[in-house]
Order: sequence, then C-alpha cells, then structure tokens
Amino acid sequence: MGVMPVNKLLVNMSLPLMASMLMMSLYNIVDSIFVSRISESALTAVSLAFPAQQLITALGVGTGVGLGSYLSRSLGEKKYTLVNKIAENGIFLSWMFSLLFALLGIFAVRPFFATQTDNGVILEYGVQYLTPIFIGSFFVFSQITNQRILLSTGRTLCTMIAQATGAVVNCLLDPIFIFGYFGVPRLEVRGAAIATIIGQIVGAALAFGMNKKLNSDVHLDFKGFKPDPQIIKGIFKVGAPSILMQSVGSVMVFFFNMILMMFTETAVAVFGIYFKLQSFIFMPVFGMNNGIVAIVAYNFGAQNKKRITDTIKLGLKYSGIVMSLGLALFMLAPKPLLLLFDASPQMLAIGVPALRIISVHFVLAAMCVVLVSVFQAFGNGMYSLIVSLSRQIGVLLPVAWILSLFGNVNYVWWAFPIAEMASLVLCLAFTKKIYNNKIATLGVIT
Repeated sequence: MGVMPVNKLLVNMSLPLMASMLMMSLYNIVDSIFVSRISESALTAVSLAFPAQQLITALGVGTGVGLGSYLSRSLGEKKYTLVNKIAENGIFLSWMFSLLFALLGIFAVRPFFATQTDNGVILEYGVQYLTPIFIGSFFVFSQITNQRILLSTGRTLCTMIAQATGAVVNCLLDPIFIFGYFGVPRLEVRGAAIATIIGQIVGAALAFGMNKKLNSDVHLDFKGFKPDPQIIKGIFKVGAPSILMQSVGSVMVFFFNMILMMFTETAVAVFGIYFKLQSFIFMPVFGMNNGIVAIVAYNFGAQNKKRITDTIKLGLKYSGIVMSLGLALFMLAPKPLLLLFDASPQMLAIGVPALRIISVHFVLAAMCVVLVSVFQAFGNGMYSLIVSLSRQIGVLLPVAWILSLFGNVNYVWWAFPIAEMASLVLCLAFTKKIYNNKIATLGVIT
C-alpha cells in the first residue's frame, strides 16, 4: 500500500474487485432475466422492490465505507490494536442492522408495496420477493462487512473469491427455485429471493472464514467484546454520510417509479431493467473505487502526497475508459439488451430510447464516482452526501417531474444527464477545496 508503484498497486487491487463486482452485476441481471420469464408483472414487482433492497445496501456498504476508511488509516498509522477493535465493532453493527430489517420484513413490506400500486398481482409478487430478502438480511450484512475488512487490508483476491462464489451459487439456484427443477417446488419470485439468500450465506461464510484464517492484519476475537461508542462514532463519521447518500438513491428510485407509474407499469419495468444493465457498467468502476479509497486513505495516513495524486489521476483515466465502453454498448445495442428480459413490443418502444438517453451521462458519472470516493478516503463523507442530495433530490426528481408534465415518457429520461452535469460541477468544487486544504499541504515522500 505504501511502496508498490501506484499503477501496479491500483491494477492489482482493482482487477479482483472489478471482477467480483462485475460478477455481482451479472447475477443481478441473471436474476431479473429469470424473473422476466414469469411475467412482466413479476418483473415490475421486483423493480418496485429495488429501492427497499437498496436500503440494505445503503446501510451495509455505507457503514463499510466508514469502517474501511477508518481501518485503512489506522493501518497506515500502525495502530494495530485499534484495527482489531474497528473490525469487531463493524461486525457488531451489521448484526444490529440485520435485526432491524428482519422486523421490517415482518411488518412493513405489504404497506410498502401498497403505496406504489393497486395491482393485486404485482403487490403479491412484491411481498413474496421482498419479505424473505428482509428477514434474511443478516447474511448480506455479514458478507458486505467481512468483505470490506478484507478489502481494507489489501486482500482483494479474497474479496473477489467470496463475492464471486456467492454470486455463482445464486445464479445456479435461480432457475431451480424459480421454476421448480430437481424436485424443488416452483416458487417463482419467492424462489429468486431464496436463491439470493443462499448465495449470500455462502459469500458471508467464505469472507468471515478468510478474515479468521488468512487476514494477518486483523484478529477477530469477540471474547469479552463490548461495543465501543468512540469507535462506532469514528466509523459513522465517514459512514453516516455515505449511508445517507445511498439512501437518497433509494428515495430517488421510489419517487421516480411513482412518476413513471403515471405513464404505464411497463415504464417501471424498463427502469428496473436499466438499473440492472447499468450496474454491469458501474459495478466495475465501483470495484476500482474501493481500491482507490483504500490506497488514498492509507497514504493520507502515511502523509504521501505523490501517491495520493497519482492514484486519483489513474482512477479518473481508467473509470473514463470503462464508462465510454458502456456508453457505446447502450447506444449501439439497446434492443438486444432489452430482449434478454423477454421485452414486449411495448417495452421495446419505451426501453430503446430510454437506454440511449440515460447513457449520455455515463462518462460524466465516471468522474463523479471517482471524486466522491476521494472525499470518502479523506474522511469528508459530508461532501459525498451533499453531491448525492443535490443530484438526486435537488435536481433529478424535480426535473423528471417537470419533464413528465409534457406527457411524453421519453422526456423524463433526460433528467439523468441534466442531474449529472450539476453533480460534476459540485464535485470539482469540493475536489479543489480538498486539494488545497489537505493534499497540497502534505510533504512529498518518495
């Protein structure tokens, strides 16, 4: 983290993460492909469930960002006892979150869907899918937290193995539980949820085992463990803004779905497909950015200015290349992409222009995603939150609603490129401030 050439280090850390995140996005796509074979109503239900699932991701990944940044900085400062306590408190937080979502799974799922649709078929599909996802959330929280500990200590290959194995298991079990093969009853959307949970169990078990057996930088020993308020506060100092930032995404999707429902339920299904497909492009970039956060945070702790700036420049370069390829894919092949989900003629009529219009913002998004990860690495999670709030609540939703008043759903999709331009302006302003206040003042260590 402190001596390997930056380009080699970023590639070595990022490739396994990019591969594992790509695998995760593929299993999400495969999941929806199988669900689309049940019916368009089933696909719409899963799309409506997405913002609720995103809350789990928001808490898990957001806390993981705070955990990882705190842990990496402590490693750079050689505070090894503190590193162990940070890891244990991070795992404790994941237990608390899973209890909260289990209760929500029992009491809140049906009311959640009832606020979005009065279609009884879609509502029942949604309840069958989301209830087990919430009740079984312990395993996804455990998986995310243990993978973040591996990542923060440079064990990117271990992270990839745990994540990819869970994803493969889910993909293999999807058709078995959804359609009822090998003596398993046909469970449809509930089967998709069960397959997801089993995949998460496998991924969580592998990640925890690797931390116990293979991670020499962290020693997990919960004997006599007590939650440490100061450490939890340190985790949430960076993690809380990240949680809120990603929760804002959940709120955005919820209300964006409501805007689309004014046109047709098919538009909601198209939006759900877009999110699955765009994850194929964004997830590798997010994987690389996890590496960026770890490298920048470590070298900030070690006061190494050159390695920090080199990492940021390379991150912008590589993410721009990935997103440019994604832009080309969405522009040139929207129809084949939609047909993967058994798209009807009506879905193609809405989806083809949607994918082309929304993808216009991909390259701008690449820059924003990298810069937001830099904010997190420096402990300025509030900047990330401000960018996210401004983009999704301050710009995207109001613009989408205004464009919907023209009565053409194709206009609504332009809200994404407009919001991304506003986001980039804010990101550049915050980056300049961080550079002047934190990076420029560091000594140059070679």
